[in-house]
Amino acid sequence: METYADWLRARGDDELRALLSARPELLAPVPADLTALAARAATPTAISRALDRLDRFTLAVLEALLVLPPPTTPDALATALGATPQEIDDAAETLRRYGLAWGNETLATAPGVRQGLPHPAGLGPPVQEVFAGYPIDRLTTLVTDLAGEAPRGFTDSSRLLQRLTELLSAPGPLIEDAGPDARAALEQLAWGPPVGRVADARRPVRLDTATTPIERLLARGLLAAEDDRTVTLPREVALHLRGGRLFRDLSTRPPPLSDSSSADTDAEAVQRREDRVVRAAAGEAFNAVRLMEELLERWGLEPPPVLRSGGLAVRDLRSVAVLLDVPEWKAALLVETAYAAGLLTRSGDLDGEWMPTPAYDLWLMRDTAGRWTELARGWLKSDRAAGLAGERDDRDRLINALSEAMVRGSAPSVRRAALQILADAGRGKAVDADALRVRLAWLRPRRGGPARDRMLGWTLREAAALGITGFGELAPFARDLLAGDDPEPGLEKYLPDPVDRILIQADLTAVAPGPLVTDLARELALAADVESTGGATVYRFTPESIRRALDAGRTAADVTGLLTRHSATPLPQPLTYLIDDVARRHGHLRVGSLSSYIRTDSPATLDEILADRRADALRLHRLAPTVLASGMHRAELLDALRAMGLAPVAESPGGGVIITRPDAQRADPPPTAEIVRLRPDETVDASMITAAVRALRAGDEASRHGAEQARLRADAPPGDPPRSPAMATIDRLRGAVERGGRVWIGYLDQQGQASSRIVEPVRVEGGFLTGYDATRAAVHRFALHRITGVSELD
Repeated sequence: METYADWLRARGDDELRALLSARPELLAPVPADLTALAARAATPTAISRALDRLDRFTLAVLEALLVLPPPTTPDALATALGATPQEIDDAAETLRRYGLAWGNETLATAPGVRQGLPHPAGLGPPVQEVFAGYPIDRLTTLVTDLAGEAPRGFTDSSRLLQRLTELLSAPGPLIEDAGPDARAALEQLAWGPPVGRVADARRPVRLDTATTPIERLLARGLLAAEDDRTVTLPREVALHLRGGRLFRDLSTRPPPLSDSSSADTDAEAVQRREDRVVRAAAGEAFNAVRLMEELLERWGLEPPPVLRSGGLAVRDLRSVAVLLDVPEWKAALLVETAYAAGLLTRSGDLDGEWMPTPAYDLWLMRDTAGRWTELARGWLKSDRAAGLAGERDDRDRLINALSEAMVRGSAPSVRRAALQILADAGRGKAVDADALRVRLAWLRPRRGGPARDRMLGWTLREAAALGITGFGELAPFARDLLAGDDPEPGLEKYLPDPVDRILIQADLTAVAPGPLVTDLARELALAADVESTGGATVYRFTPESIRRALDAGRTAADVTGLLTRHSATPLPQPLTYLIDDVARRHGHLRVGSLSSYIRTDSPATLDEILADRRADALRLHRLAPTVLASGMHRAELLDALRAMGLAPVAESPGGGVIITRPDAQRADPPPTAEIVRLRPDETVDASMITAAVRALRAGDEASRHGAEQARLRADAPPGDPPRSPAMATIDRLRGAVERGGRVWIGYLDQQGQASSRIVEPVRVEGGFLTGYDATRAAVHRFALHRITGVSELD
């Protein structure tokens, strides 16, 4: 007889790809073969996640399969559910695609489904199951009371259960005989759940001694005692009370979406609205990328500490909100999105700090549209709910951003489902929030309630902040993102091009008419302060900002040369005077540590300092005509002298100038197993699915021909692994993803061992390459910074 695994094995590659696409958690990691895939698909966790993705009608069809007597045909399902044959066929095809039902002319539920739906259609077990735990003497008494005579020749429980089933097949007279109050108790359980709680449920009762409504029901077999406190309504009794219906109100189609947009339906009005939507969304997308870069640049220089309990301190989150001039919820969204996109992580295990990863530097090399795509994909697949930041958990403990308390397993599915509803609404239509909530309740009936409603509200708010929606409608380029296509071409034409020219004015300000190229933005942020942002960014040059650039090791010629190269007009004279004046005084004083000292070539300068009353707190005394000593630490002495209007620099013991601006820091992401593991509800692109199917087929072949397993794997070319520059490596891998070709890579594992791999790249994202490793016959993930080089293969 064919088994479920045999049925899976007989499916074509397209059907296997559909199964893995519908249930991506089955690839966590990719199973060894199709037998392992069948076993994993039947586990309680996998079944539960698959059931959570079914809509109300498809779930009802599956529940009907569990309730109706086999063999279950499409006609029987149509009759029981009041649906058309086409609607039943569509739902059955969905169940086959999810691997929850199998068979062709007749349908059977997959292993594990019955355990995943203990009360299908809100019905309890049939009489033979629910009374199976009764002892023989109790069954005999029950049958005697209902039949009016003692059963003859019934010596085993199976025959007694069969007789009891016959007696309860038409329970109408028994229900009427129990009385109206007993019937009211049954009505409460009729539409589910079929389980109730009473005291002393197993007490012995007879028809002639039963007094209370519950006792009258127990004595007539209309309720079964599961244990001392639980009673269950038998399925036959519930169906009689329902009038033979499986569901009270079952809709075969999703509820309609109300349109809160303008009543105009002509093509011109729709086009105008769509243009407004895409421009608003593109503006927010650009702003999100700009804010992310500003945040990670700051944290690369001044990383905040990781709390002992994990996460980010409230004061640090507030600092981010002040730095970026955004509300705290948006600051939490940005840091959580950076973490989800692989651009941010913690350094070390103890006393760590939140720092950008090496993937951030690769992210900076992409254009604005490419950067936004990585952020949007990270947010879409993240299982973290940024809206929880600052709230309290069920133990009244504060929930910090970036902590494990932010994890909500339902977050990815709610986000994707909500955005898909917006996509289904069509272009030019905004969906009312209440209608969206009702539609989502029909599409995902198993995971409703206040928690999902809150997640839905956060999703709409965050999608607007990230530029995924505009005016409540899904942006066209976000539709591409949702479909798994590349959204960059659709977004790029609405984004301003990076500029390398600024307008420097005589009032010591510079205006950037658009987003600056990365190098210019970094240098300008060093030499000037941001005064305002918007369509154009205004920078202001001050003595403190110029000194900041000089402290970082730039010279006056460096600053002047940078501004001259990128200024659209000649440098104003006041700015050149400011740079020269700060540079002339910069480094005139040298501060070291004795605890500390002051050194200069001009004794008169030290005379002026000693004569200044503000220097009294510095505890200075003269060691030589050009040297003053202080009991203060060097950093404190530097700050105090600068507060007096002087411009000292720090000096090393050898007399060299110490650059006081720290270099940007990076933290490597935590070690990750090469075998690909996906989060629940994470979507997988088509190329990843194709690679997984290849690995499954190869594993099946290997299990049948174990001695030939090595033959199924591709050998790497002879010789040393390839080497190539980092940027060339990234470009070649992305090119291979687009072409669908094979590459030969050199790779260093976590122990530093070099190896050669033949890989079919699937995606390059978040600092990792994911692809089918032909040398291992499996789908693996490789850290980009461990790839020593790439060579293309025919």
